[in-house]
Amino acid sequence: MEELARFGISIPKELLKAFDDYIERKHYANRSEAIRDLIRQKLVEEEWRESKEEVVGVITYLYDHHKRELTDRLVEIQHDYYEKIITTQHLHVDHHRCLEIILVRGKANEIKDLADKIQAQKGVLHLNLALTTLGKSIPS
Repeated sequence: MEELARFGISIPKELLKAFDDYIERKHYANRSEAIRDLIRQKLVEEEWRESKEEVVGVITYLYDHHKRELTDRLVEIQHDYYEKIITTQHLHVDHHRCLEIILVRGKANEIKDLADKIQAQKGVLHLNLALTTLGKSIPS
């Protein structure tokens, strides 16, 4: 078993209450588990943002498919990054909106560039980028 270190922190009562509410909503067993997960999440995020190494992830975006020429521009952008795209999934949300999910693999800066180009298109209503590193530098 990995050796554990203990430390204390001081935070405002309202922030602690909000954190305890978060712990309950997320079904954590205790504060320590939640804090460990949050620390790992931030370390992974920092690693992929600064890394030239390969990452894998998901780009999810909602767009108005009635926006003139938007679908063509989105397909063109994806073709520009075809080597980074593993697969895509398309969902018709309603008569006006579509959800696209793109599984990606490549260098973090290139994946971020792809997401930025998609998000910059007029008619893209919301985009979320979730990446994780393939490295082993983050302890469990």
